[in-house]
Amino acid sequence: MRLPVLFIMFTVMIDAMGIGLIMPVMPDLMVEVGGGTLGAAALWGGLLSTSFAAMQFLFGPVVGGLSDRFGRRPILLVSLVAMAADYLLMAVAGTIWLLLIGRIIGGITAATHSTANAYIADISKPEDKSANFGLIGAAFGLGFVLGPLIGGLLAEYGTRAPFYAAAVLSGLNALFGWVVLKETVTDAIRRPFSLKRANPFGAFKALSKLPMIGTLLGVYFVYSIAHTVYPAIWSYFGKERFDWDPATIGLSLGLFGIMMAVVQGFLIRPAIKYLGERGTIIYGLFFDIIAFGFLSLVTSGTVALFFIPVAALAGIVSPALQGLMSQAVGDDQQGELQGALTSLSALAMIISPMLMTSIFAAFTAETAPFYMPGAPFLLALILTLIAIALFMRHRSSGDATE
Repeated sequence: MRLPVLFIMFTVMIDAMGIGLIMPVMPDLMVEVGGGTLGAAALWGGLLSTSFAAMQFLFGPVVGGLSDRFGRRPILLVSLVAMAADYLLMAVAGTIWLLLIGRIIGGITAATHSTANAYIADISKPEDKSANFGLIGAAFGLGFVLGPLIGGLLAEYGTRAPFYAAAVLSGLNALFGWVVLKETVTDAIRRPFSLKRANPFGAFKALSKLPMIGTLLGVYFVYSIAHTVYPAIWSYFGKERFDWDPATIGLSLGLFGIMMAVVQGFLIRPAIKYLGERGTIIYGLFFDIIAFGFLSLVTSGTVALFFIPVAALAGIVSPALQGLMSQAVGDDQQGELQGALTSLSALAMIISPMLMTSIFAAFTAETAPFYMPGAPFLLALILTLIAIALFMRHRSSGDATE
């Protein structure tokens, strides 16, 4: 594997590791810094996630447009350095408000994933894009294998240790990229930066005018809201429903990461070969329905762990959707598309964490109409049904490609 591609895979993997490293300690950190109950801690955690996502929503198209104009290399390197600084800030933060400032700064510059996708799109043939986006997903899944496992172990040394580890990993990868990363944006595909399109609404408007894109953006958005239930609620859900400690939470997230890596790294190619992008999306969404329905009702932590491989099968949806959309835009718009998708994912992260954690708090409180920690997964199931309806309408109108 060429070193620049290896760097891209490392970048996505370390991005996932950074998230996974801190997830096992987030419930205890929120209680430690903010005080109060676990439900209150979940609400604070949702606020931090939402603030991070709000900045990604606003600045995603800016970053995408800048990468189309100035190249992927500088955007990726600046993002990694900023990510390292953000983790260091969170490692020393003693108040909720300082953690919040760190999340805002980090959200503005956290463009590694979208720019990495644009890089892969630059070097991929049209028929290989969905499968190669699956490799990006596999690298992300591998990061989730290592991140939570290491995070759970580092939690034994305090709630701040995982943040220092994430900062070191981001900094080392920035140095690696400085040495090996080559630019893929040439003068032939370089696009002038436009302030008019360097905002979420301008980017959505421009992209929605392209054939096959409008409804797919809607499907991607609704799917993202539903799927964000996992990072938004899993740590709190595991602690409340199964009384899991940080190490067990890390184990569960690691198992999920292994299965996601297998699905997106090895199953996405045969799935697209035999089902096409559209069939792959439909089957993946149905697996999501099964997973969300099960998790909304399960009461055994052991059974939940054994069910994780089934839940991970839905990982084929995202790369197939990205592949369809990437094939529908020009080479000079790959950064803009990935920036827009980052904004949609970020908007889902604005809506979903606050929505899911609020439902979790409401259905685990003493005043709850009935006790149901899995209520957020039931809402995710309903949203997935909406995504399927949108996609089927998209198919029946002929607004898609094979």
